[in-house]
Amino acid sequence: MSRKLLNGLISFIVWGIVSFTYLAQPVYGAIAQPDLTPLTLEVLQQRLRSPIPSEGIKIIDLQRLSIDLRPENAEFRDRFYAFLKQQLQRPGTPVGLDLSYSQIQGEFKISQLGLRVPLLGESLSPIFTPAEQQQLQRDRRRLSRLSTLSQSLLSTPNLGTQETPLQITVFRGPLKLTQTRFMGLVDFTNTFFLNRVEAPGAQFTQSMDTTQARFSQTTSFAGALFERDTRFRSNIFFGKAEFNQAQFLGPVTFQNTKFQATANFNQTIFQQPANFTQVQWQGNADFARALWQAEAVFTKGTFSKALFLPDAIFEKAALFRQVQFNNPVNMRGTSILEQADFSDAGFARGAYLNVPGLKFDSDQAKIVGDPGQIGRFISVPTLQGNENLLRELVRNFRRQEQIPDANQMDYTRQRLKLRDLRQQLFGMNINAASTAQLQKIGFSAAQAAAIAQRRAQQPFRNLTDLLSLANVDIATYINVRDRIVAKEPVAPGRAVFNRIIIGLDWVGLSLLLLLSHYGTRSWLILGVGLITVAYFGVLFWIVDRYRRLTPQPVLPELSEILWMLTGFSLLFLLGLIAVFRNSDHPWLTLASLAAIDIPVPTILIALLYKAGRYHPLMDVSYFMEEGTLRQLRILVGRLPIIPRYEMFRERYLPIFWDRNWSWLNYFDFSFNNLLRFGFNDIRLRDEHVPGLITALVWYQWAIGILYLALLFWTLSRTIPGLNLLIYFK
Repeated sequence: MSRKLLNGLISFIVWGIVSFTYLAQPVYGAIAQPDLTPLTLEVLQQRLRSPIPSEGIKIIDLQRLSIDLRPENAEFRDRFYAFLKQQLQRPGTPVGLDLSYSQIQGEFKISQLGLRVPLLGESLSPIFTPAEQQQLQRDRRRLSRLSTLSQSLLSTPNLGTQETPLQITVFRGPLKLTQTRFMGLVDFTNTFFLNRVEAPGAQFTQSMDTTQARFSQTTSFAGALFERDTRFRSNIFFGKAEFNQAQFLGPVTFQNTKFQATANFNQTIFQQPANFTQVQWQGNADFARALWQAEAVFTKGTFSKALFLPDAIFEKAALFRQVQFNNPVNMRGTSILEQADFSDAGFARGAYLNVPGLKFDSDQAKIVGDPGQIGRFISVPTLQGNENLLRELVRNFRRQEQIPDANQMDYTRQRLKLRDLRQQLFGMNINAASTAQLQKIGFSAAQAAAIAQRRAQQPFRNLTDLLSLANVDIATYINVRDRIVAKEPVAPGRAVFNRIIIGLDWVGLSLLLLLSHYGTRSWLILGVGLITVAYFGVLFWIVDRYRRLTPQPVLPELSEILWMLTGFSLLFLLGLIAVFRNSDHPWLTLASLAAIDIPVPTILIALLYKAGRYHPLMDVSYFMEEGTLRQLRILVGRLPIIPRYEMFRERYLPIFWDRNWSWLNYFDFSFNNLLRFGFNDIRLRDEHVPGLITALVWYQWAIGILYLALLFWTLSRTIPGLNLLIYFK
């Protein structure tokens, strides 16, 4: 028995060694090489005489061949190109070339197979069909202009020098290179491919150069392997370009290339620097799950449509300097290990960086952009699952001392929190709602029953758990997600209390966002203060100067009315300008301010005039000024009424009514009462004053306490030096 086990063990080891030796060989060697047949002139002529039809086009079949184009085989190489060229350039329907699964040794030049066409002039060879001539003409004029411009920038040539007319190579038929292995340089430079180019799984062991190439139809290098430097410089892809799952082991450049349709680089690997400088992406650019192990340069490019970077990994710097984005950039789940630089990038209306799930996977990872600008173009759609990301973005910009961008990220976080509070306040809890309520908000009967069955076993922890139910489709989820919440069910009494707390949080956070942009815009809170000062200044002037009509009128002069309205209009206009320039929702900001400033004062003044005033000292102002000094004062600690000490009262005198500048005192008092800052110390007298007027003054004073706290908090977050001392984390 032991001998059998020993024999079996030996057999297993031998089998493992043989299997390892076989599997250690390259894939192309294990699959393609055993089937390769050396190409001879006889085989070539036979294949040329019997092309195979494919999609209505004849294809020269050179599949699974070993083609030797090295210099030591020069005679075969020259005749190979000559025979193929004669067949490919025949008039009429274009003929394609299929080199799939073949191995080509030596340099492969497509210019030896195509037709040379001069850049200048309008005439084209009669072998081209009308469709081919139309495709060729759309690029010839542009190439001619570029060539003329480049020559004009050079030094003036000698008069006796005869210039060689510029030409391009035209390849008419389809070119198939499926899993073709090129052992030498591949030269596709200055070539116009009028038909499709298919090279999925092709392997380029040496350099590949397609400079100034034009691809008229769909081009596919999906799964291709580029082992050395690759140059797709100044190319134009008129059709869809497929580079998905390709591997660039050497440096690659697409500089000055134009993609007029979708460019697919899904799951592509770049091991060396990738140069996409000045590339025009007129279709979608898909780099989903792409891996950059070296620098990625997209400088001065233009993305006319969407750029997709979900789950992409940048191990080195990603440079998007001076890039123009005309549509959103999807960076969901993108990983940054060094930096993503968006300096001087331009974002069209509706363009932004969508970064949910963005990962900073190292201590050096950061996002760089124009100070005060880049933060406005970073978008996070939901708070759930992105709390840590938003904190990282705040720290990212604080480390770079980009305080406005850090504040913008903080504002975004609080705005998302407000949305969650609103949803908790008004949304329906799917863990507690009845099936009838679930159907009322948009679920079908079967879906409501499935939800009830699931939550009986395990409550929903978040809304995305709904998608785990077979009955709930994505369309239904999108339709109802803003009207439902997922939280633990509680007792009815506790639920009411929780709702009150959430409601207060929602109101408070709403006011912080609307009145100060959550402490991130000092000019907004100053604008709010100017409007409030102007409004209460007019109210104090009205209650002090418009007292009664009978029996003896106490009214202001017409000139004083005009001056008062002018001062109010000026302050109010300055405040409106600040609000509309700095608030994201200026009308809501004004509505919130009106809800604070208007109702209570309106009620107090209405009651005051309803009751009338018949007290002593009717011809003396309610407001008194400290007459010993006239200077700007900061009055943070003082109360709005004069003290009771008799000797101290002697320093206070009623403000003038008979001066042209008397109306300024009311705005001064409003400044003192709200901002604790003014030209003079003006207070309300405490003798023969209606209690409603005192209540009005104290109401503004109480608002001023809250306003000062909000103002100082906002200034501390927006003044760079103070901000870093207080908020640096």
